Amino acid sequence: MSEDKRVAIIGCGAMGCDVAAIFLANGWSVEATTREESNWERRRERVQASLAQIGAPFAPARFRLHRTAQDIDWSRVTFGLESVPEVFELKRQVFAELDALVPPHVPLATNTSGFRISLIAGDCQTAHRMAGLHFFLPAHLVPAVEVVRGEKTAADVAEQLYAIMAGVGRKPIRVARDVPGFLANRIQHALMREAFAVIDEGLGSAEDVDTAVRYGFGFRYVAAGPMLQKEFAGLDTQLAAARTIYPSLNNGTTPSRTLEQLVAEGRCGIKSGRGFWDWTPDSARAAVQAYETTLMAAADLLDAEVPAAGATASADGSAGHDR
Repeated sequence: MSEDKRVAIIGCGAMGCDVAAIFLANGWSVEATTREESNWERRRERVQASLAQIGAPFAPARFRLHRTAQDIDWSRVTFGLESVPEVFELKRQVFAELDALVPPHVPLATNTSGFRISLIAGDCQTAHRMAGLHFFLPAHLVPAVEVVRGEKTAADVAEQLYAIMAGVGRKPIRVARDVPGFLANRIQHALMREAFAVIDEGLGSAEDVDTAVRYGFGFRYVAAGPMLQKEFAGLDTQLAAARTIYPSLNNGTTPSRTLEQLVAEGRCGIKSGRGFWDWTPDSARAAVQAYETTLMAAADLLDAEVPAAGATASADGSAGHDR
């Protein structure tokens, strides 16, 4: 990657730092904003730690911090990424500023997990060059990133962002419309609705749910996504199971009562020291470390990619199981 590739990241919190590590590891320069200069050293340390996790060196000269977007030389920027906290009005304000500040040929993206780019950029004059990029925490370890088209996003801008993401080693996903939750989170939250319903109904505990997903059907997803897995098992088998199981699944439109109760009690997980489980600083640190170590091992497995869908398989299709 040549040195003239440069990304501007507006908002360099935890997610912004991890995204910066992705680009730095692939030879890009990064211009990032954090208003409080007292936080700059911590941001550098976070980026350096994320780079170390993916086996890349830290080149301080290619990671520049600024207080505001106005301090960046946008004439040298390849594309801009907004990564401020997930607050809708704040994102709208940032995009209104970038709309006027950034040269019109520079693509702009919002790193959001659920807000529609069509609404964030709704009043912008250059909404055609604005799209969504949804990274998954921790961004430097999880390969996928959704490239989301808004109502006004130009097709060539979406393709340009897709190519950039592929060029820095991500697995980009084209999302044709910016519906709430985009693509991946719609699937994820369908699972989470049923997972919480299982607990609400007394069918199993939080531990049971995690074991069923992690060591059951979810165990297979590193090797094959759900569509390919059902190709292995047989779509006729899936159809029969759907007819039997779907009528009893949860179709509620409100959050689980277990989830509501936990949050009302301030039991928000590691951040508050209690969720389904109690957390000390040491146990939380150990759990996160184990989680990230396993993610890195999974990434190594995926680097030795299995044959893609459509590749030659055994004549009887015997690779699949649907137990």
